[in-house]
Amino acid sequence: MGAGHAHRLYRHGHSPVHRLPPHCKLAAVLAFVIVVVSTPREAVWAFGLYAVLLAGVAYLARVPAGFLLKRLLIEVPFVAFAVLLPFVAEGPHTEFLGLSLSVNGLWGAFNVLAKGTLGVAASVLLASTTELRELLLGLQRLRLPPMLVQIASFMIRYGDVIADEMRRMRIARESRGFEARGVRHWGVLAKSAGALFIRSYERGERVHLAMMSRGYSGSMPVIDDVTASRAQWTHALALPAAALAVCLLGWTL
Repeated sequence: MGAGHAHRLYRHGHSPVHRLPPHCKLAAVLAFVIVVVSTPREAVWAFGLYAVLLAGVAYLARVPAGFLLKRLLIEVPFVAFAVLLPFVAEGPHTEFLGLSLSVNGLWGAFNVLAKGTLGVAASVLLASTTELRELLLGLQRLRLPPMLVQIASFMIRYGDVIADEMRRMRIARESRGFEARGVRHWGVLAKSAGALFIRSYERGERVHLAMMSRGYSGSMPVIDDVTASRAQWTHALALPAAALAVCLLGWTL
């Protein structure tokens, strides 16, 4: 349980961004996202500058553009929602390629796409330069409620265990000739989901009893306390500070 858990988003490296303390990066990303969301949607040029700032961070972190773009596919549902806005929103309409599109819907779609993409990109850069264990330590350092940190820790640690259990159950079904081809097979899949829940619950009880027998009293011990110097805080907050300057210009120009 004490071993590190690497994830697919993380990209091993020794860049200046990788070396920053996790709580500094968490605070910087949160501040950056707040600034981006606070930017007026009419300031189109500001979102371009935000993208340039993130590209600079990606360059410092040595994160390839292909790696970043592939992980941005997670926002596809938001893109689908944004595409529908010009067709369903009310207000003045404009003609484009023979289609009647709502002006407010076009601005809303741009607002969702621009701010959503920048927020997801910042989160991907955070995940690609920070290991999961370090993120949890950063959350502890930022004084997030301990119970939330523990829940996130258990989810990370035992997510792979549940995934392996699902894989074994799938292999067992396929070895018996089962293939889900239609609605009539949903009953088997529902029973498998129920069995997976029971097994996970029982395993959770065994893990809890094991932890109690080893002295667990409701809080996890802090194995490594991460501190940050003033210079590291300055480097981490350079991104949201530059973004804030852009945001203020967006409101004044």
